[in-house]
Amino acid sequence: MAEFLPVDARDLLARLTAGRHTTSDGAGPVTHIRHLPARAGQTEPWPDWVPEALRKSLAEQGITAPWRHQIEAAQLVRDGHSTVIATGTASGKSLAYQLPVLTALLGDPRATALYLSPTKALAADQLRSLDGLLTGDLTTLTAAGYDGDTPQAERDWVRAHARLVLTNPDMLHQGILPGHRRWATFLRRLRYVVVDECHTYRGVFGSHVAQVLRRLRRLAAHYGAAEPVFVLASATVAEPATAAGRLTGGPVRAVTEDHSPRAARTVALWEPPLLPPDAAAGEHGAPVRVSALTESATLLADLVASGVRTMAFVRSRRGAELVAAIGRRALAEAVPELADRIAAYRAGYLAEERRELERAVRSGELLGIAATTALELGVDLVGLDAVVLAGYPGTLASLWQQAGRAGRSGADEALCVLVGRDDPLDTYLLHHPEAIFDRPVEQTVLDPANPYVLGPHLCCAAAELPLTVPDLELFGGEIARSTVASLAAARSLRERPTGWYWTQRGRPQLNLRGGSGEPVSVVRAGTGRLLGTVDADAAHSQVHAGAVYLHQGVSFVVDELDLDDGVALVHPEAPDWTTHAREQTDLTVVGTVRSVPAGPVTLQLGVVDVTSQVVSYQRRRSPNGEFIDERPLDLPPRQLRTVAVWYTIDPAALERSGLAEADLPGSLHAAEHAAIGLLPLTATCDRWDIGGLSTALHPDTGLPTVFVYDGHPGGAGFAERGFGAAARWLTATRDAIRACGCESGCPSCVQSPKCGNGNDPLDKPGALRVLDLVLGALPGDQDR
Repeated sequence: MAEFLPVDARDLLARLTAGRHTTSDGAGPVTHIRHLPARAGQTEPWPDWVPEALRKSLAEQGITAPWRHQIEAAQLVRDGHSTVIATGTASGKSLAYQLPVLTALLGDPRATALYLSPTKALAADQLRSLDGLLTGDLTTLTAAGYDGDTPQAERDWVRAHARLVLTNPDMLHQGILPGHRRWATFLRRLRYVVVDECHTYRGVFGSHVAQVLRRLRRLAAHYGAAEPVFVLASATVAEPATAAGRLTGGPVRAVTEDHSPRAARTVALWEPPLLPPDAAAGEHGAPVRVSALTESATLLADLVASGVRTMAFVRSRRGAELVAAIGRRALAEAVPELADRIAAYRAGYLAEERRELERAVRSGELLGIAATTALELGVDLVGLDAVVLAGYPGTLASLWQQAGRAGRSGADEALCVLVGRDDPLDTYLLHHPEAIFDRPVEQTVLDPANPYVLGPHLCCAAAELPLTVPDLELFGGEIARSTVASLAAARSLRERPTGWYWTQRGRPQLNLRGGSGEPVSVVRAGTGRLLGTVDADAAHSQVHAGAVYLHQGVSFVVDELDLDDGVALVHPEAPDWTTHAREQTDLTVVGTVRSVPAGPVTLQLGVVDVTSQVVSYQRRRSPNGEFIDERPLDLPPRQLRTVAVWYTIDPAALERSGLAEADLPGSLHAAEHAAIGLLPLTATCDRWDIGGLSTALHPDTGLPTVFVYDGHPGGAGFAERGFGAAARWLTATRDAIRACGCESGCPSCVQSPKCGNGNDPLDKPGALRVLDLVLGALPGDQDR
């Protein structure tokens, strides 16, 4: 392991800002700095029930005394209570599950346990930790990984010999549960199920994982196992016991008080500069900022040039590749000998490539790495000095999880820089730091009863074993009974005296990550080489004809998208522009679930049918985002039944507020865009998880209406959260528009990167009048 000098985060930040851009009033890029003090840890003695051999092995790993919260959680699990431990990054959550689980497996040579993580990287890291722990007298306990990277020849051995199997929900769903007869011995002896980083199981993905865990419980009971105890580890989230109970389907205790030490941390909010008007302009002449990717790459290069071990978190695979590439180019010019000490890390790499990158970061061979959330989770990369976040990651839980990657050794002060993207939410947060530092973290949102999730899992369960009436209680009771009846009517299931049977050949096809339909293959024209796949739902916007597609740092341009055959043909090309699909939407109200009348305004939640069609794509100059042109596309429309929140306004009230009829389309449109951008402030979602529509006269409401809807079949809980927190959500929306310094609207306030109407019309002052009227009429959130 390489040795590094301690880091003074405040001095480092001063060096990063020296000579940087300033605004017209002389301010620099940093909008806020918050210093978070160090915290001392509080230990507890080892419980008497922990075997001496395990204590000795832990001591050899440098763990001589556990933290208080580790023992509190371990004791609850030991006593048979399903438990979630929701504490900060690097607080030792792994030990909280290892103590009771390993103790039980050592005490009963027949018992088994299952460990689930959302990423292969985390499971591999946990296996590496266990391999270091299970030495000497502990070698009789075998732990092994079982995922898509496990060679076929090893899988039989794992089934036959491993007593602690480490896998992920996808492999549990696709590889273990359908082949449960080969896993019968393991399932019969299953004592514990560890669900690591459970806060990541939210939205549609979380709803799918919840049903996978119910299928696991059903099969374990079928083979005679007692109800397994669940041990869940989570970042700090609101109401962790409630969320964990919804995920597992049973009662869960929570441990939330963190008694581990924490390094001092300096957090800076960083706003990229506006480009000169003569250098670049957005749609309709809107001002354009340097992209968060470019600014983050520059910071990464500067930090590495200073010898600072740094990780840049980027929201997309393509973004991670770009940040690493731009950072390497910058270093090649300034400090050539350091250019090869920056790399990208993302899903899609071969297993051996990922393991080598993790080793190089730990050893210090790599000083900088641009990573997707594949490295956000508990992979142990001790000793990072700084973290750069290329845009708000979507939730406070993720922000603090990523920020906690720096200073994990607890010895030095750490630096975290949040670089804002040019969108309403990031701009709002950069100028309202209290929304980051003084706000509780979000509650995890998931809905296992979503019929679009529940139905396919009931089919999977029936394919594994015939469904019986008692089984339906496990899957949701009344909603499961009505869903089974619908599946039987559609002939997906057949009812017999012994239960409901799956009627088709093979297994039901179901993607836990929320896609529907077969993935589209991305193939290099001329050679026929398969480069990768894209979810069917995303193909229209990501691999349409003319789209730029990035694979392992190499750019391709799509020649043709054949939806019938599920193939996108591409050729290598490195254009100096990027592409952004534009979509048009129509919406029909199916029914209203809840309604809040408030004088001239009515707030509603209900079911809607959405018809959307990708109609064009924009080309924008890279890396500054300058608008080049917009080109038409001819793609079929897609249908979606989902959940929406919407408000209607009395036209007379709008007229009294000073809005003429001609002003309504642009005013409502601008308010809609900003509301979509700010909903992630109150719901654990990304703006790409939701959509919207606004109209001066909607045929179903007969009134001026603004809709915001979940972009997933059946809904994902985001619109419902917006309905419940409408006053807070729309207040933040209004504040973000009002605080933006542009004259007529820009990407930081009311322009949207996915608007199908080319961000026209947009009326920024009119949007403020609309929101003032709505907020003046609506009751507080507690009244819903």
